[in-house]
Amino acid sequence: MKILVVNAGSSSLKYQLIEMETESVLAKGVCERIGLDGSVLVHKGKKEARIEGAMPTHQEAIQMVLDALVSKEYGVIDDMSEIAAVGHRVVHGAETFTDSVKITDEVMEQIADAIELAPLHQPANIMGIKACVAAMPNAPQVAVFDTTFHSTMPDYAYMYAIPYEDYKNYRVRKYGFHGTSHLFVSSEARKIAGRDDIKIVVCHLGNGASVSAVKNGKCVDTSMGLTPLEGLLMGTRSGDIDPAAVEFLMGKKDMDVHEAMNYFNKKCGVLGVSGVSSDFRDLIAAMDEGNDRARLAVDMFAYRVKKYVGAYAAAMGGIDFIAFTGGIGEHTEIVREKVLEGLGFMGVEFDKDKNNNVPRGETYQISTPDSKVSVYIIPTNEELVIARETLRLK
Repeated sequence: MKILVVNAGSSSLKYQLIEMETESVLAKGVCERIGLDGSVLVHKGKKEARIEGAMPTHQEAIQMVLDALVSKEYGVIDDMSEIAAVGHRVVHGAETFTDSVKITDEVMEQIADAIELAPLHQPANIMGIKACVAAMPNAPQVAVFDTTFHSTMPDYAYMYAIPYEDYKNYRVRKYGFHGTSHLFVSSEARKIAGRDDIKIVVCHLGNGASVSAVKNGKCVDTSMGLTPLEGLLMGTRSGDIDPAAVEFLMGKKDMDVHEAMNYFNKKCGVLGVSGVSSDFRDLIAAMDEGNDRARLAVDMFAYRVKKYVGAYAAAMGGIDFIAFTGGIGEHTEIVREKVLEGLGFMGVEFDKDKNNNVPRGETYQISTPDSKVSVYIIPTNEELVIARETLRLK
């Protein structure tokens, strides 16, 4: 049985076609520059192809994807009827969706109701769903939300200390994101441990970065909040900051609220601190050449992750497993080292040689045999989570 996974952005559409019997990827690709000049589909199927063509909307983009999938030259299926269902990544489920859901007209209205909570992403997700429904009216469509995995947080963890009426009226609370990644990695950690009753900290570290506390398979806290701006400092996001500093900087730099949000989302993080790049490969190279601001950015990033690991160990009453994932979590050994150093008091012991020689793309243990806490690199697979959820619900 084949499931198509779709992740629609404002001007892009990523996809994978997955054979669920083996959970293998048959084809994948991305439509770029939707609604702009020079739009192109980069497809990897029977062979790679770069297909240029007009994509004024997501509907033309998804049709190009389907044409590529059934192409005699580089396709992987004979007919669109082989696609049993379509799974969609949807960023925000608000408090409405605490599970993945089969898409209906009512569900579409509820997804649209959350646009104000994710104005940059939700409209694009909706466009992707509508395009697939138009192109494949007989295929079941399933929405899988970034926020769902974190919906098990207790109220004292997700609430902000604002008037309760404002929470109820405006839905201002912590929601968390990267949920499909945290779900996949924590599930893999439980498989490795051979039991469900364990306390896991998942460190999803990439250009966007978040940490979650997962106790007995349920998320009990996470670092991102109402938006992905809260928590760790990231590639270009500031992360946790005194709200009064926002007002102070707005005054000093004569910014309105929209300019301030752009500033804290796009110009801060390790990019703003280092003045070099938001890419950790560039930061490490600059640090190795003696750039102290690059060193500072890396130290700040790792220190913030370490603080969340400690906080979540306290929140769960202990810790059994630390998992690193994401581009930085999987590939940047100095960040893992800086996070793990000094955690011996929690029972964390790691092998520096193993940490420095992690095989690419593999699940790999870097804790020592006598470490009380297991530490692993676990490559994430968000698309597979969406496919599994779609299969479950279709």
